[in-house]
Amino acid sequence: MKKAVIFGASGFIGSFLLSQLLNDPDYEQVTIVVRKPLDIQHPKLKTLIGDFSTLPNLQNQIGVDEVFIAMGTTKSKTPDEKEYYQIDHDYPVLAARIARESGAKSVFIVTAVGANQHSKVFYLRTKGEVERDISSLGFEHAHFFRPSMLLGERKEHRALEKTLIKMWPVVQGIFVGGLSKYKGIEGRDVARAMIRAAKQQSDRVGVYEWKEMQ
Repeated sequence: MKKAVIFGASGFIGSFLLSQLLNDPDYEQVTIVVRKPLDIQHPKLKTLIGDFSTLPNLQNQIGVDEVFIAMGTTKSKTPDEKEYYQIDHDYPVLAARIARESGAKSVFIVTAVGANQHSKVFYLRTKGEVERDISSLGFEHAHFFRPSMLLGERKEHRALEKTLIKMWPVVQGIFVGGLSKYKGIEGRDVARAMIRAAKQQSDRVGVYEWKEMQ
């Protein structure tokens, strides 16, 4: 029986992670760190209220085996690059470090297809730097999940993204061979792949793109 913590449990992939982990008999406790309580009741659920500035104060309450991170923002929601970097890089790295110092042996984090610390594209460079910095924290196992277009219904209204999601099944066919990593994937399937990886750990570092997440 394992204990896990989720950062980003109120988000798209995070909500699937939470549901699946709570219903997985291999986990005896699932801790979430959120800014406000979620409307969920479950005997295995432990809720901690915190954010980037208060997270260090919660360290002694995070004693887990695994940490799942599905955090992020968008340019439209966070246009300031400094603030964006804090949400997409600094917070995930801090969360991973605190979980590691609290006993976590494995980390599973959603980044993005094309993540590369040397990229000239700010978004991809940020995701690449997240992977680099979390890899250096000393986890026994570090797993990085790189989806392209995330498919499925979201709670928040994103007009452009909804349009792209409708179009994506039409263009999926052009993504063959080395381009298959750009195929869209359901949010619940990313969450399922993360939990599957947690049950089949072997390599110290694992990278999962579309093919590996099926």
